[in-house]
Amino acid sequence: MIKLHPITQRRVQQFFANRLAAWSLYGFCILTSVLLLSNWIANERPWIIYYENQWFFPILKTYPGTDFGGIFATEAQYQDPIIKEKIQEKGWMIMPPIAYSFDTHDFYSNQPQPAPPSTKHWLGTDDQGRDILARILYGARLSLIFGVCLTGLSLIVGVSVGAVQGYYGGTIDLFGQRFIEIWTGMPTLYLLIILSSLVRPSFFWLMLVMLLFGWVKFVGVVRAEFLRARNLDYVNAAKSLGVSDRTIIFRHILPNALVATITYLPWHVISGIMSLSALDFLGFGMPIGSPSIGELIAQAKNNIHAPWIGLSVFVVMFILLSLLIFIGEGMRDAIDPQRR
Repeated sequence: MIKLHPITQRRVQQFFANRLAAWSLYGFCILTSVLLLSNWIANERPWIIYYENQWFFPILKTYPGTDFGGIFATEAQYQDPIIKEKIQEKGWMIMPPIAYSFDTHDFYSNQPQPAPPSTKHWLGTDDQGRDILARILYGARLSLIFGVCLTGLSLIVGVSVGAVQGYYGGTIDLFGQRFIEIWTGMPTLYLLIILSSLVRPSFFWLMLVMLLFGWVKFVGVVRAEFLRARNLDYVNAAKSLGVSDRTIIFRHILPNALVATITYLPWHVISGIMSLSALDFLGFGMPIGSPSIGELIAQAKNNIHAPWIGLSVFVVMFILLSLLIFIGEGMRDAIDPQRR
């Protein structure tokens, strides 16, 4: 069992004493688990197929249509009524709760697209016949992973730069601050638009470009904490004993500096999610066809006669961002020394 420091225990108790923050954390964990299992919840491939005394697992492996009585040796199309009929004649299959993936087109629908919510498509379809709920699950997962990864990488770079500036000060801090002032003055959105015309956007490319400007947000808090702590008695005593700068930075000062920084993490995750959604909405984000919240927002704008698209995206984003905000407020109150 992990034994926490008494101060850390008090902060954890303070966080869970805030019921709204605690329930938000539980809800966020449940929502994240659902999003991470999107491939098993929303997929056009069955979980299990029992056909002619044989077991098949299409969700894990690709099978040709000839294995189920089809004509073509290409991948079996499990939405095809002929394939469904042949499987049901000589066996059975178990489909996921949502029998569509984010890129599955419903070619067998009798309604014009976008179609309203029904028992077949719980939140309706978009203008290309793709299930909205499946696209929301995959798109929210992609946005959440993007926001978390971007925040983690920005935290590493920003904390490192802020620690070096604050600990050494002097010329390093002076030139570092001037560079940050110039860097933050650059128009990020315009640069992304220009680079998008030169390089084909992708998940890692967008993260790299956003990282170039996102790390600056963490420098200020860490730098201020190091400037304050570098002249304290315990730091001077460590220097007098010959302790290396690396040990002082990572063991003595950095843990205290991270306390204030961690409280901003939920807001930086929100910023990453909204940045990716904005780029996708403008058409400069993920490649065409990728599951995207921003692309769904653009579809809602272009299909005003289909309000279920915009309402579905709004509800999901409202829940996700609200949970992160409440968690961030709980973390902020937990480390506030004025709260007991």
